[in-house]
Amino acid sequence: MRKVIVFILTLMAIGACTSIDCPVQNNVYTVYGFLKADGSTDTLKVDTLTIISKRADGTDTTLLNRATGITTFDMSISYTQPEDVFYYTLLDTLGNTYRDTIYVKKENVPHFESVDCQATYFHRLTDVRTTHHIIDSIVINHSTVNYDATNEHFHIYFKARY
Repeated sequence: MRKVIVFILTLMAIGACTSIDCPVQNNVYTVYGFLKADGSTDTLKVDTLTIISKRADGTDTTLLNRATGITTFDMSISYTQPEDVFYYTLLDTLGNTYRDTIYVKKENVPHFESVDCQATYFHRLTDVRTTHHIIDSIVINHSTVNYDATNEHFHIYFKARY
């Protein structure tokens, strides 16, 4: 009888073990979409867009470099800062340079897959504001930022350029 109990306990212990696949790439991204005032998609056909941000140590980092022909893009955000600041530079074909700054406030929510995996952070977007040199407005479309990058988190409306 004792052997049967030991055998059953061994089977239960083996069955209780799991194989957790920790995400190799555990970054979360925000997705930005460009829209016109009428709600249709806006495209940077010939204009180029560069986005720069400051890191926590004070150095600059380029997040998007001279992108053209895009209607959406995704961009990482900081793990633990309560507010991120992004510097947008738009260069049009006439040689005009426009600069705007976007401020994104968020709540950082620790997310645990398993005790075997390192922690990651999901975010809840709480506020967004911008300067208004070329960006007319920006709105939060989807406030939850997690591994699902299919949702557009922000809609950016540019002022008329031509």
